[in-house]
Amino acid sequence: MAEHEESSGGVPPLDEEAAWAAIVAGYGQEPPDPPGARPFRPIENLMLPEEDVQPEPPAAAPPASPTAPTALGSSVVFAPGVGLGPRDHSPAEPKDEDPAGEASDEGHFVPPEPELPPADTTAKFAWLAVVGGPVLLLLAVLLQWDMTWWLTTLGIGGFLGGFATLVARMSGDTNDDDDDPGRGAVV
Repeated sequence: MAEHEESSGGVPPLDEEAAWAAIVAGYGQEPPDPPGARPFRPIENLMLPEEDVQPEPPAAAPPASPTAPTALGSSVVFAPGVGLGPRDHSPAEPKDEDPAGEASDEGHFVPPEPELPPADTTAKFAWLAVVGGPVLLLLAVLLQWDMTWWLTTLGIGGFLGGFATLVARMSGDTNDDDDDPGRGAVV
């Protein structure tokens, strides 16, 4: 308790209640300009030379009983360009129109549909086994079928066999022919 009563060096303690009361009483008011500060320049005058800027007349003192509530964070009001943030932006309407009134497609690129390689019969059956095996087992559980040996073998074996087939065919697709221009960029 003794350290709160008097700080070292004989300095009286800070009255926190009075400090908070002063902060709350001054909330929403613009602080006074420091000595030697230049007057506020509106955004319209930012590009003008310094000597052409006329200082704004001092604002009248606020009335003793305010009629409108003070906006929270009112110091933001004094920032240039308030109200013109990124969320206030709206894109301009397109002006590229034909005389007939239709929008032109000039400059708009539509990529062509990619051509998928033809799937052979082995790949089709491998995908059928990879997807069909777990679906068969799930269907057997949902419909409460008896899990016989052939149903389990068909479901698990089909998945593993189809997966192994797809993996084996994937590693066999590599060609040593580096001159094929259909494989992408050649460096």
